[in-house]
Amino acid sequence: MEKFTTKSSVQQYVQQQRASGKTIGFVATMGALHAGHISLIDIARRHCDIVISSIFVNPTQFNDTKDLEKYPRPIAVDVAMLEQAGCDALFNPEVEEMYSGDEGWHLDIGELEHLLEGRSRPGHYQGVMQVVHKLFTIVKPDEAFFGQKDYQQFMVINKMTALMKMPVKLVMCPIVREPDGLAMSSRNIHLSADDRRHSLVLSQTLNQVYRDFDPASIAGLQDQAMQTLYNEEGVEPDYFVLVDGDTLHPANQNTQKVVALVAAKVGNTRLIDNVIVQ
Repeated sequence: MEKFTTKSSVQQYVQQQRASGKTIGFVATMGALHAGHISLIDIARRHCDIVISSIFVNPTQFNDTKDLEKYPRPIAVDVAMLEQAGCDALFNPEVEEMYSGDEGWHLDIGELEHLLEGRSRPGHYQGVMQVVHKLFTIVKPDEAFFGQKDYQQFMVINKMTALMKMPVKLVMCPIVREPDGLAMSSRNIHLSADDRRHSLVLSQTLNQVYRDFDPASIAGLQDQAMQTLYNEEGVEPDYFVLVDGDTLHPANQNTQKVVALVAAKVGNTRLIDNVIVQ
Protein backbone atom coordinates (compact mmCIF):
# COMPACT_ATOMS: atom_id res chain seq x y z
CA MET A 1 0.00 0.00 0.00
CA GLU A 2 1.30 3.43 -0.96
CA LYS A 3 1.25 6.05 1.82
CA PHE A 4 0.94 9.79 1.27
CA THR A 5 0.88 12.72 3.70
CA THR A 6 0.76 15.62 1.23
CA LYS A 7 -1.87 16.73 -1.26
CA SER A 8 0.65 16.98 -4.10
CA SER A 9 1.97 13.43 -3.63
CA VAL A 10 -1.46 11.78 -3.61
CA GLN A 11 -2.56 13.88 -6.60
CA GLN A 12 0.52 12.73 -8.53
CA TYR A 13 -0.34 9.12 -7.70
CA VAL A 14 -3.95 9.60 -8.90
CA GLN A 15 -2.73 11.19 -12.15
CA GLN A 16 -0.45 8.20 -12.80
CA GLN A 17 -3.31 5.73 -12.23
CA ARG A 18 -5.68 7.71 -14.46
CA ALA A 19 -3.04 7.90 -17.20
CA SER A 20 -3.14 4.09 -17.34
CA GLY A 21 -6.94 4.13 -17.60
CA LYS A 22 -7.76 3.08 -14.05
CA THR A 23 -10.85 4.14 -12.09
CA ILE A 24 -10.49 5.53 -8.57
CA GLY A 25 -12.62 4.52 -5.59
CA PHE A 26 -12.35 6.50 -2.35
CA VAL A 27 -13.15 5.72 1.29
CA ALA A 28 -12.83 8.71 3.65
CA THR A 29 -12.32 7.81 7.32
CA MET A 30 -11.21 9.36 10.60
CA GLY A 31 -9.30 6.21 11.52
CA ALA A 32 -10.01 3.93 14.50
CA LEU A 33 -11.02 1.46 11.82
CA HIS A 34 -13.35 -1.49 12.32
CA ALA A 35 -15.03 -4.12 10.14
CA GLY A 36 -17.55 -1.52 8.92
CA HIS A 37 -14.78 0.56 7.34
CA ILE A 38 -13.17 -2.55 5.86
CA SER A 39 -16.49 -3.49 4.26
CA LEU A 40 -16.36 -0.13 2.42
CA ILE A 41 -12.88 -0.99 1.13
CA ASP A 42 -14.16 -4.39 -0.04
CA ILE A 43 -17.10 -2.85 -1.89
CA ALA A 44 -14.86 -0.15 -3.41
CA ARG A 45 -12.48 -2.85 -4.69
CA ARG A 46 -15.38 -4.52 -6.49
CA HIS A 47 -16.42 -1.24 -8.11
CA CYS A 48 -13.08 0.38 -9.00
CA ASP A 49 -9.55 -0.50 -10.16
CA ILE A 50 -7.73 1.50 -7.47
CA VAL A 51 -8.93 2.13 -3.90
CA ILE A 52 -7.65 5.10 -1.92
CA SER A 53 -8.56 5.60 1.73
CA SER A 54 -7.95 8.65 3.87
CA ILE A 55 -7.39 8.86 7.61
CA PHE A 56 -7.89 12.38 8.90
CA VAL A 57 -9.46 13.39 12.21
CA ASN A 58 -11.18 16.53 10.99
CA PRO A 59 -11.26 19.27 13.65
CA THR A 60 -13.98 21.37 12.02
CA GLN A 61 -16.74 18.78 12.54
CA PHE A 62 -16.33 18.47 16.30
CA ASN A 63 -18.61 20.59 18.47
CA ASP A 64 -16.66 19.69 21.60
CA THR A 65 -12.86 20.05 21.76
CA LYS A 66 -12.75 17.30 24.42
CA ASP A 67 -14.45 14.95 21.96
CA LEU A 68 -11.75 15.82 19.40
CA GLU A 69 -8.93 15.29 21.91
CA LYS A 70 -10.15 11.87 23.02
CA TYR A 71 -10.91 10.60 19.50
CA PRO A 72 -8.89 7.36 19.12
CA ARG A 73 -5.89 7.43 16.74
CA PRO A 74 -4.44 3.90 16.49
CA ILE A 75 -2.66 4.64 13.20
CA ALA A 76 -0.37 1.56 13.13
CA VAL A 77 -3.35 -0.77 13.62
CA ASP A 78 -5.36 1.14 10.99
CA VAL A 79 -2.54 0.90 8.43
CA ALA A 80 -2.24 -2.86 9.00
CA MET A 81 -6.01 -3.30 8.54
CA LEU A 82 -6.00 -1.34 5.27
CA GLU A 83 -3.03 -3.31 3.95
CA GLN A 84 -4.72 -6.60 4.81
CA ALA A 85 -7.92 -5.43 3.10
CA GLY A 86 -6.06 -4.73 -0.14
CA CYS A 87 -6.34 -0.95 -0.07
CA ASP A 88 -4.00 0.51 -2.71
CA ALA A 89 -3.16 3.87 -1.15
CA LEU A 90 -3.58 5.83 2.08
CA PHE A 91 -3.77 9.62 2.36
CA ASN A 92 -2.94 10.55 5.98
CA PRO A 93 -2.32 14.30 6.15
CA GLU A 94 -1.62 16.58 9.12
CA VAL A 95 -4.14 19.33 9.96
CA GLU A 96 -1.75 21.97 8.56
CA GLU A 97 -1.75 20.21 5.19
CA MET A 98 -5.54 20.38 4.98
CA TYR A 99 -6.27 23.81 6.49
CA SER A 100 -4.66 27.22 6.31
CA GLY A 101 -5.29 29.36 9.37
CA ASP A 102 -7.72 31.89 7.90
CA GLU A 103 -10.08 29.95 5.66
CA GLY A 104 -13.84 29.94 6.09
CA TRP A 105 -16.58 27.66 4.82
CA HIS A 106 -20.34 27.80 4.63
CA LEU A 107 -22.60 26.06 2.14
CA ASP A 108 -26.36 26.52 2.42
CA ILE A 109 -27.98 23.11 2.04
CA GLY A 110 -31.28 24.24 3.54
CA GLU A 111 -33.14 22.45 6.30
CA LEU A 112 -31.21 19.18 5.90
CA GLU A 113 -28.38 20.66 7.96
CA HIS A 114 -30.64 21.45 10.91
CA LEU A 115 -32.81 18.33 11.21
CA LEU A 116 -32.16 15.44 13.64
CA GLU A 117 -28.36 15.12 13.98
CA GLY A 118 -27.95 18.70 12.80
CA ARG A 119 -30.21 19.92 15.60
CA SER A 120 -28.21 18.02 18.20
CA ARG A 121 -24.80 18.94 16.76
CA PRO A 122 -24.97 22.48 15.31
CA GLY A 123 -22.21 23.22 12.81
CA HIS A 124 -21.23 19.56 12.54
CA TYR A 125 -22.38 19.10 8.95
CA GLN A 126 -20.65 22.28 7.76
CA GLY A 127 -17.41 20.73 9.01
CA VAL A 128 -18.22 17.41 7.32
CA MET A 129 -18.95 19.13 3.99
CA GLN A 130 -15.83 21.28 4.28
CA VAL A 131 -13.46 18.34 4.69
CA VAL A 132 -15.21 16.05 2.19
CA HIS A 133 -15.13 18.84 -0.40
CA LYS A 134 -11.39 19.18 0.22
CA LEU A 135 -10.81 15.43 -0.03
CA PHE A 136 -12.88 15.09 -3.22
CA THR A 137 -11.01 18.05 -4.75
CA ILE A 138 -7.65 16.45 -3.91
CA VAL A 139 -8.39 12.81 -4.84
CA LYS A 140 -10.99 13.41 -7.59
CA PRO A 141 -12.49 9.91 -7.21
CA ASP A 142 -14.88 8.34 -9.69
CA GLU A 143 -16.84 6.78 -6.82
CA ALA A 144 -16.86 7.39 -3.06
CA PHE A 145 -18.18 4.89 -0.52
CA PHE A 146 -19.96 5.75 2.74
CA GLY A 147 -21.74 3.69 5.37
CA GLN A 148 -25.51 3.70 5.81
CA LYS A 149 -25.07 4.10 9.58
CA ASP A 150 -24.46 7.82 9.03
CA TYR A 151 -27.60 8.08 6.90
CA GLN A 152 -28.09 11.83 7.25
CA GLN A 153 -24.39 12.46 6.60
CA PHE A 154 -24.72 10.61 3.29
CA MET A 155 -27.65 12.86 2.35
CA VAL A 156 -25.65 15.97 3.32
CA ILE A 157 -22.64 14.93 1.22
CA ASN A 158 -24.92 14.04 -1.68
CA LYS A 159 -26.50 17.49 -1.52
CA MET A 160 -23.08 19.15 -1.32
CA THR A 161 -21.72 17.30 -4.36
CA ALA A 162 -24.85 18.19 -6.36
CA LEU A 163 -24.67 21.90 -5.42
CA MET A 164 -20.91 22.06 -6.11
CA LYS A 165 -21.32 20.02 -9.32
CA MET A 166 -18.64 17.54 -8.24
CA PRO A 167 -18.36 14.62 -10.71
CA VAL A 168 -18.30 11.79 -8.18
CA LYS A 169 -20.77 8.96 -7.73
CA LEU A 170 -21.68 8.30 -4.09
CA VAL A 171 -22.36 4.73 -2.98
CA MET A 172 -24.21 3.96 0.27
CA CYS A 173 -23.01 0.68 1.80
CA PRO A 174 -24.89 -1.50 4.32
CA ILE A 175 -24.40 -1.21 8.08
CA VAL A 176 -22.03 -3.81 9.54
CA ARG A 177 -23.06 -5.09 12.97
CA GLU A 178 -21.53 -6.98 15.87
CA PRO A 179 -22.93 -10.52 16.29
CA ASP A 180 -25.37 -9.19 18.93
CA GLY A 181 -26.69 -6.48 16.60
CA LEU A 182 -24.84 -3.35 17.77
CA ALA A 183 -23.90 -1.18 14.79
CA MET A 184 -20.12 -0.98 14.48
CA SER A 185 -18.73 2.43 15.40
CA SER A 186 -15.41 3.89 16.47
CA ARG A 187 -17.29 5.27 19.48
CA ASN A 188 -18.12 1.79 20.80
CA ILE A 189 -14.72 1.56 22.52
CA HIS A 190 -15.94 4.21 24.98
CA LEU A 191 -18.78 1.95 26.20
CA SER A 192 -18.33 0.26 29.58
CA ALA A 193 -19.45 -3.37 29.90
CA ASP A 194 -22.80 -2.19 31.31
CA ASP A 195 -23.16 0.48 28.61
CA ARG A 196 -22.40 -2.11 25.96
CA ARG A 197 -25.18 -4.34 27.24
CA HIS A 198 -27.71 -1.49 27.46
CA SER A 199 -26.75 -0.18 23.99
CA LEU A 200 -28.34 -3.25 22.38
CA VAL A 201 -31.75 -1.65 22.96
CA LEU A 202 -31.09 0.60 19.93
CA SER A 203 -30.81 -2.16 17.34
CA GLN A 204 -33.45 -4.29 19.10
CA THR A 205 -35.95 -1.42 18.97
CA LEU A 206 -35.17 -0.75 15.31
CA ASN A 207 -35.70 -4.41 14.50
CA GLN A 208 -38.99 -4.46 16.42
CA VAL A 209 -40.26 -1.46 14.44
CA TYR A 210 -39.09 -3.08 11.21
CA ARG A 211 -41.06 -6.24 12.04
CA ASP A 212 -44.17 -4.39 13.25
CA PHE A 213 -44.19 -1.68 10.59
CA ASP A 214 -47.62 -0.58 9.46
CA PRO A 215 -47.94 2.72 7.54
CA ALA A 216 -51.18 3.42 9.44
CA SER A 217 -49.48 3.17 12.84
CA ILE A 218 -46.38 5.36 12.45
CA ALA A 219 -47.04 7.69 15.40
CA GLY A 220 -47.80 4.77 17.71
CA LEU A 221 -44.66 2.89 16.65
CA GLN A 222 -42.52 5.96 17.32
CA ASP A 223 -44.05 6.52 20.75
CA GLN A 224 -43.65 2.88 21.68
CA ALA A 225 -40.01 2.88 20.52
CA MET A 226 -39.18 6.00 22.54
CA GLN A 227 -40.80 4.45 25.62
CA THR A 228 -38.69 1.31 25.18
CA LEU A 229 -35.54 3.44 25.03
CA TYR A 230 -36.54 5.53 28.07
CA ASN A 231 -37.17 2.31 30.03
CA GLU A 232 -33.64 0.99 29.40
CA GLU A 233 -31.23 1.77 32.23
CA GLY A 234 -28.37 4.12 31.30
CA VAL A 235 -29.95 5.19 28.00
CA GLU A 236 -31.00 8.79 27.25
CA PRO A 237 -32.81 8.85 23.89
CA ASP A 238 -32.46 11.93 21.70
CA TYR A 239 -34.87 10.82 18.99
CA PHE A 240 -36.50 7.81 17.39
CA VAL A 241 -38.26 8.77 14.16
CA LEU A 242 -39.79 7.21 11.08
CA VAL A 243 -38.99 9.51 8.16
CA ASP A 244 -39.09 9.85 4.41
CA GLY A 245 -35.72 8.45 3.31
CA ASP A 246 -35.35 11.17 0.67
CA THR A 247 -36.20 14.24 2.77
CA LEU A 248 -36.03 13.24 6.47
CA HIS A 249 -39.54 14.69 6.82
CA PRO A 250 -41.90 12.67 9.02
CA ALA A 251 -43.16 9.59 7.19
CA ASN A 252 -46.87 9.11 6.53
CA GLN A 253 -49.09 6.44 4.98
CA ASN A 254 -48.07 7.49 1.46
CA THR A 255 -44.29 7.61 1.99
CA GLN A 256 -42.53 5.30 -0.46
CA LYS A 257 -39.14 5.00 1.30
CA VAL A 258 -39.36 4.86 5.10
CA VAL A 259 -36.27 4.91 7.33
CA ALA A 260 -36.25 4.52 11.11
CA LEU A 261 -33.49 6.61 12.71
CA VAL A 262 -32.41 6.57 16.35
CA ALA A 263 -29.92 8.54 18.45
CA ALA A 264 -29.29 8.06 22.15
CA LYS A 265 -26.69 8.67 24.79
CA VAL A 266 -25.59 5.42 26.41
CA GLY A 267 -23.53 6.21 29.47
CA ASN A 268 -21.40 9.10 28.19
CA THR A 269 -21.36 7.95 24.56
CA ARG A 270 -23.73 9.17 21.85
CA LEU A 271 -24.75 6.41 19.43
CA ILE A 272 -26.78 6.49 16.22
CA ASP A 273 -28.34 3.69 14.19
CA ASN A 274 -31.01 3.18 11.54
CA VAL A 275 -32.85 0.66 9.44
CA ILE A 276 -34.56 1.06 6.07
CA VAL A 277 -38.09 -0.05 6.90
CA GLN A 278 -39.59 -0.10 3.42
